[in-house]
Amino acid sequence: MTLSNTEVRDRLWKAVDDEHTGMLGLTHDNHHFQPMTAFVEKDTNTLWFFTRNDTDLAQSLAGGAGAEAAFIFLDRKLQACIDGRLTLAHDRERIDRYWNAHVAAWYPEGKDDPALTLLRLDVTEAAVWITDGGLLKYAFEVAKANTTGSTPDVGERRDLNFH
Repeated sequence: MTLSNTEVRDRLWKAVDDEHTGMLGLTHDNHHFQPMTAFVEKDTNTLWFFTRNDTDLAQSLAGGAGAEAAFIFLDRKLQACIDGRLTLAHDRERIDRYWNAHVAAWYPEGKDDPALTLLRLDVTEAAVWITDGGLLKYAFEVAKANTTGSTPDVGERRDLNFH
C-alpha cells in the first residue's frame, strides 16, 4: 500500500472526526496524558477540545505550550501521534458549533458555564501508522512472522508536516 501524504492526512482527519477520542498532554510537563474528545478542522489543521479553565492542563497553558495528542482507533486501521501548539481559546462560535450531548454531560451549567473553555491544538506534524488490514490481518501477520522467522507486514508509517 502506497498512499500520498494527502491521502494519509485525509484518512487521519476522517478517523479523528469519526471517533473523536484520544489522549492529550503537554510535551514539557510531568502531568499524565488525559482522555479528551477532539473536534477536527481539517482546512486549518486544528483540533479543538472542551475543558474547564480550572484543570491542571488548562492552568499549565499560560502563553501556550507544545502538546501531543495520541489516537488508537478501534478498527486498528490507523494510529497516530499528533504534535502541535496548544493554547486556551474561549471561542463562543466553536462552543456552539461543537456542543453536543456528550460534551453537555461534563458541563451541567451548559454552554454558559463560567469555567467552560476550549483548547486549540494547531497541528505542526504527525506520525501516522496505517493499514488496510485491520485486526484480522494484524493477527495473521503476527502468526506468520512467528512461524517463518520474519517480521509482520502490518502497513506503513508516515511522518506528516503541516507547515
